[in-house]
Amino acid sequence: MKRTALIVGLLMLAIIWGGPLFAAGENSFTAHMLVHMGVVAVAAPLVALGLSGTEWDFSRRSRLFSPVPASLLELVVVWVWHAPALRAVAETSPVAAAAEQASFLAAGLILWLSCVGHSGYDRNERSAAGAFGLLFTSVHMTLLGALLALTPRPLYGTGDVTCLGLTLSAGQDQALGGVIMLMVGAAVYLVGGLALLARLLAAQDARGRTDRRLAR
Repeated sequence: MKRTALIVGLLMLAIIWGGPLFAAGENSFTAHMLVHMGVVAVAAPLVALGLSGTEWDFSRRSRLFSPVPASLLELVVVWVWHAPALRAVAETSPVAAAAEQASFLAAGLILWLSCVGHSGYDRNERSAAGAFGLLFTSVHMTLLGALLALTPRPLYGTGDVTCLGLTLSAGQDQALGGVIMLMVGAAVYLVGGLALLARLLAAQDARGRTDRRLAR
């Protein structure tokens, strides 16, 4: 299971970064957002599941890699790279584009491993902290996605772009990118947070039943 998740996650990264979608992201914000969500919301959680419990699971080494600081790191990385000035630099500079993608992957792996890895927390404490971290990330992804989708003027470029065979104005391209962040990024982190919350509640319920049996 873990090996399969790791292999699929690495294959996803190879397809995302080595395929035509990455090149299209230099001109289309929608393509950029598909790449971004593919890295942080699809590949990163799969790779994190594959690395959890192994020697590469850095959440085992220090509580510095805990969900709440990791979610704040993800917030800073995502919002900073979507500032119009830095987005323009990443579109024109291969070095900046590589730094952007590396930081997306690093922030995503740190967050997901802090939530699903074998950290120094006990299982229930990790589930609670992980649920909060992922739900908080879902909230800030929702806010940024909504901002991008609803802003009345384009923040990135002014001319028409072509993405996946569609010709879009700059405003349409940006709005569609924001919707993709809402539908993919915010949704994946929400589902992950709710799954950890459900695991925590199930563990507490099982502990309660055990305590009641012992008290009889």
